Amino acid sequence: MRTTLEGNRVSRISVRGFAVASATAVTTVGAVVGVASGGAQQPANDFEAAAGEATLLADIPAGQQAQVQTASLAQQAAAQSIAADAVTKKAVEEAARKAAAEAATEKKAAAEKAAEQAEREAKERKEAEEKASRSETRDATSFATQSSYTVAQVQAMARQMVPADQFQCFSNIVNHESTWNYRASNPSSGAYGLVQALPGSKMASAGADWQTNPATQIKWGLNYMDQRYGSPCGAWSFWQANNWY
Repeated sequence: MRTTLEGNRVSRISVRGFAVASATAVTTVGAVVGVASGGAQQPANDFEAAAGEATLLADIPAGQQAQVQTASLAQQAAAQSIAADAVTKKAVEEAARKAAAEAATEKKAAAEKAAEQAEREAKERKEAEEKASRSETRDATSFATQSSYTVAQVQAMARQMVPADQFQCFSNIVNHESTWNYRASNPSSGAYGLVQALPGSKMASAGADWQTNPATQIKWGLNYMDQRYGSPCGAWSFWQANNWY
């Protein structure tokens, strides 16, 4: 008798670690199996009671053991499916994030390239305009010599000699230095003329008539501003910061 009891104890396989299905799952699976086999469907309460009270596989009636195992495996499969879906979702989200980052990088690079192109084209247009403007200017020797000149006449000469995009800067300097008086002289420093060359005799490099011809003074002043400051506007920027140039 003892041997028989021990044999029964060994044969009663525990299902605690087997993830026994819930009573509802057992009922559902049992119903499906019953219908498929053509047998009578066991009442739901019987399945629930059997699954709820049993702690060992041997405690569950033989006819229901397969149903319990099937339900447990179904639960495991469902859990694995959920885990797989989560992994897939994470992979999809990561791929989408990576694609969005790459798209943003490409968009930024394209915008920077377009900006550089626009800046380069604008610079080229400006240089072309400046070149065209200079080619249209008149030389000092192209003006007829007069015994005297009005401010309006001197300004008209400057407009024809100074590039259009630089005229206002040139005019600002001349207006501050001599108020467009080509005979303006500073007795304390020796500065002379429209641009107040110091000393005035420097303008002889542009023409021997530097004292009486505003065109000669304009020519010298424009060359001075270009050589020392790059342009009349460069000279005007320096003048504004220092009150001299």
